[in-house]
Amino acid sequence: MHAKRAFKYRFYPTDSQAAELSRTFGCVRKVFNMALAARTEAWTLRRERINYNATSAMLTAWKKTEELAYLNEVSSVPLQQALRHLQTAFTNFFSKRAKYPRFKSRKKSRKSAEYTTSAFRFRHGELTLAKMVEPLEMVWSRPLPEGAQPSTVTVSQDAAGRWFVSLLVEDPDVKPLPGEETAVGIDAGLEHLLTLSTGEKITNPRHERKDRARLSKAQGELSRKAKGNGANRAKACRKVARIHARISDRRRDHLHKITTRLVRDNQTIVIEDLSVRNLMKNGKLARAISDAAWSEFRSMLEYKAQWYGREVIAVDRWFPSSKLCSNCGMLQDGMPLHLRTWTCCGCGTSHNRDENAAKNLLAAGLAVSACGAGVRPQRSTPSGQSAMKQEALRREL
Repeated sequence: MHAKRAFKYRFYPTDSQAAELSRTFGCVRKVFNMALAARTEAWTLRRERINYNATSAMLTAWKKTEELAYLNEVSSVPLQQALRHLQTAFTNFFSKRAKYPRFKSRKKSRKSAEYTTSAFRFRHGELTLAKMVEPLEMVWSRPLPEGAQPSTVTVSQDAAGRWFVSLLVEDPDVKPLPGEETAVGIDAGLEHLLTLSTGEKITNPRHERKDRARLSKAQGELSRKAKGNGANRAKACRKVARIHARISDRRRDHLHKITTRLVRDNQTIVIEDLSVRNLMKNGKLARAISDAAWSEFRSMLEYKAQWYGREVIAVDRWFPSSKLCSNCGMLQDGMPLHLRTWTCCGCGTSHNRDENAAKNLLAAGLAVSACGAGVRPQRSTPSGQSAMKQEALRREL
């Protein structure tokens, strides 16, 4: 079985295609909200659980009413997929993996529609969606795997007004890489984005800080626009969104390059189980922590390791990686946050704080991998005890 992989491309719709997709986005949002309201009301008033089949029957009845007859004007597949997504959201909620589903907002929610194989045609590199005559004008920034046929197509529009289409295909190139004997420990930080146990330090590019002046100016202009649905305010909103999109695109590209290299060069990768949500509560460092994108880095690292047959070990956040001497194993009494280099009182070895932490994480992760002892296991339940990283409150930027 080949791994399924999504290939995302930008496209430029015609006026008629943009209008059709905008109608589809609105209908998807309407159906999702109506189904969520129906399920919530049924449980609140009658203690009755409504499943996907019941909401699908409701959708058929809604289409027959005069008030909601416009739902027949768009493809029925994205509407059914919205109901399936709602069912998944409730499944995650009852499994305590997510919060209760929320209603979609016209202004804030992501605009997207999902099409299955019955609602699109993909031939000779051209993609034509249901209810459309002409294929989408796509920018093929990278080729699809040879002979790949999409099983699902997702069309979306971001806040900056850009249109994207994501093709889900089976990629035969995603397979385990030849085994390596190398292992690396990684300590995440702010001055240096990552510090490896090998001594390598990866600089934090600080994409948000580089564009902070432009962003502040654009947000100031937006704040001076009259609130409402005016064209000038919408134009100012798009300008802010374009700057945010530029920042996130550059950050994501940088993280992809780092994680791909780490997965290719190492068989085992040891990281720390950071509680980023709790770290974001620090008002002085929240902006820098958000710009570092530690959660996105870990997510990329884990799914790429799964693709290519690598192992990622997360060491418990309470493990004293900074205060423990990587040479003799002596635990220091205290470690002030401003102290970046220190000397062990036991063996006299001088340590760089981040390099020492990375070495200790590597040793602890290998111990867990070998015998499952030495470090408490990672907490995986959402209701687990919240904790902050030992050295999360680093020096102010």
